[in-house]
Amino acid sequence: MIKPDAVANGHAGAILDRIIKAGYKVVALKYTKLSAETAGQFYAVHSERPFYNDLVSFMSQGPIYAAILEKDNAIEDFRKFIGATDPAKADAGTIRADFAKSIDANAIHGSDSDENAAIEGNFFFSNFERF
Repeated sequence: MIKPDAVANGHAGAILDRIIKAGYKVVALKYTKLSAETAGQFYAVHSERPFYNDLVSFMSQGPIYAAILEKDNAIEDFRKFIGATDPAKADAGTIRADFAKSIDANAIHGSDSDENAAIEGNFFFSNFERF
């Protein structure tokens, strides 16, 4: 998911271009805006964490690009490709090093497991929206 900060700052096209050039196949792509309720559902796994309310507020502040990507070893490779959650700790040339402003406004989300990728993909896309 390309987060509201990256969309608002005009980086979505450059990020998508990098993703495609890195060999990821875009199976589904959607430009949408999460309501606070929908963002809360997506991040429900973090509902007991102290940052949850701020995260929901941030993720519902503007539009996002949700996507399902495919590639061999996609989860592990994508996590390296996007960089550390804190852009100050992200490797040079990663999405977060180049486009994120802070640990909160970190430009992009990537699933951390195959199981969560399936859950997150199903959250945003029906089977008819996947190619």
